[in-house]
Amino acid sequence: MAREVLYRVIYGDESLTPVTTILAGNLTRTPAILHNHCRHKVLGDDYPGVVPEVGHSVRGVYVTGLSDADMFRLDIFEGDEYTREKVKVKLLVQDGEKEVEGEERQSETYIFTAPEARLEKTEWDYEEFRREKLWRWASTNEEYEGG
Repeated sequence: MAREVLYRVIYGDESLTPVTTILAGNLTRTPAILHNHCRHKVLGDDYPGVVPEVGHSVRGVYVTGLSDADMFRLDIFEGDEYTREKVKVKLLVQDGEKEVEGEERQSETYIFTAPEARLEKTEWDYEEFRREKLWRWASTNEEYEGG
């Protein structure tokens, strides 16, 4: 979801160079929702695990324009706890002052496939992640190791 992490993973840096600015220009990012899934905290980690769960929904970002090389980097980043799976999402659009569901799109997302015991029962909080932990994942400092 975080543009900074996406850029760090596929371009090697959250701040764009002239070349990566051109590449990033090929990407579109649209808010979207994935129904019947839930995003849980992964025990002891900063990141979430999305799993199928009836009655829940996950807000995310529908990204287009990713190259095969970008997808390869994302697969490496996500690691063996996740499997990229085909899903259907609804794009979110502004209708006056509120956001509503629009077109349905075929997409892919990373589903958490490690043992369920690795997940907390609470939902992962994206805003908390942005406030408190994003710097660990988007920074170019030496602490970042890709996952």
